[in-house]
Amino acid sequence: MKGIFNIFRKDEKAFTGLESAIVLTAFVVVAAVFSYVVLGAGFTTSDTAKKTIDEGVKQTTSSVELAGDVIAKGDTTNEKVKYLLVTLQLTAGQSPVDIGESNGTGKMIVSYTDNSTYIPDMEWKSTFIGANDTDKVLEQHERVELNITLPDSLSMLTTTGQAVNREFRLELKPSVGAIVPITRITPPQIDGVMNLR
Repeated sequence: MKGIFNIFRKDEKAFTGLESAIVLTAFVVVAAVFSYVVLGAGFTTSDTAKKTIDEGVKQTTSSVELAGDVIAKGDTTNEKVKYLLVTLQLTAGQSPVDIGESNGTGKMIVSYTDNSTYIPDMEWKSTFIGANDTDKVLEQHERVELNITLPDSLSMLTTTGQAVNREFRLELKPSVGAIVPITRITPPQIDGVMNLR
């Protein structure tokens, strides 16, 4: 009889099914919580990285591009270049750009550089060409002409010989996107209208 009751004596050699189910459930819950935290942190990090990349691409790609030639308007009496005409359009797939106006309300900054002069903010006026919706925002299928006034201090007089075939550079700096550099050479003689190369 003693041998029969030995079967039912207390033994701690193994878990019961209920105990092992509780331990397994605890492992699953801990793993689920840990994966939720890791995935949440990963999604937040990837979203921040995506925003950073998008902003970087927006700043490094040009929002506007030159559409046509750079035209110089000359004063034949005083032998100097008075204005530069530059036509701009949006690059493919870019968002609209606020052009504004120069002298305080400008969203676009135009600077001038040559071998002896640097002007960080030139005076200019904008005129939309063709189809537009009467605002100062350059949108797809619109073109804007910038009329850039060259100050007398630039000494672009051909009679002095200093400005003949002088290379100069304009930089168009929109509010969003990369700078658009334009390098041209002053003409050997002043005409009323000149296509600069």
